[in-house]
Amino acid sequence: MGIVNVTPDSFSDGGAFLDADRAVAHAVAMTKAGADMIDVGGESTRPGAASVSAEEEIRRVLPVIERLRGLTVSIDTTKAAVAERALAAGARIVNDVSALRFDARMADVVREAGAGVVLMHMQGTPQTMQAEPRYDDVVAEVRAFLAERIAFAESRGLKKSQIAVDPGIGFGKTVEHNLALLAQLETFGSLGYPVLVGVSRKSFLGKLLGREPQERLAGSLAAAAWAVAHGARIVRAHDVLETVDAVRLVEAIQQ
Repeated sequence: MGIVNVTPDSFSDGGAFLDADRAVAHAVAMTKAGADMIDVGGESTRPGAASVSAEEEIRRVLPVIERLRGLTVSIDTTKAAVAERALAAGARIVNDVSALRFDARMADVVREAGAGVVLMHMQGTPQTMQAEPRYDDVVAEVRAFLAERIAFAESRGLKKSQIAVDPGIGFGKTVEHNLALLAQLETFGSLGYPVLVGVSRKSFLGKLLGREPQERLAGSLAAAAWAVAHGARIVRAHDVLETVDAVRLVEAIQQ
């Protein structure tokens, strides 16, 4: 899953693809590099990021999504109004970091469109999640949360085949929490749904390795390779070409 942030303030590439032409070109290039799907987002979810209105989010993402018909596009949003417009414009998946919690209409929008949905764990909100994240047992608590959100989604009419889960690396977690989730990633695969992992350029890599976001490629690839080797079915990445190579090597070893 290649990342296209149509935002001025994302932690790694904020502002780089705010222009629709550049965003579309970047998405096409990532597809040529081996991305199976493109995740388009119009609101930053980095720690402390300010929220934006649904209208502004739609204004940012729609011109991009409309020009990516024919590709498998995911809309990265927590707002039903944004998801609805994006799905009508050709998106096929809703990547919801709130796991259908922030907008009461989101489950209905996904069901009515027959879209895929990614249910992600996050402690708090993007504004508060990194204040002081605490868990008694991070792996057990994240797994229980995802199981509950799966049950909720299915109670609202979503089919098992529509759902994937994401333990939410970096979303309300310390470095130690993130490492524990990766170390026990197979725990989430045991839920019986595809697992998505997003580790690309994240701050825990910077803290561990002493690298700025643009210098975290090696760490991102190591984490992605580990994730795939331990059951991840989807890897969300900025650096698609390099990540595809890493994933292909892991798959070759497994085979």
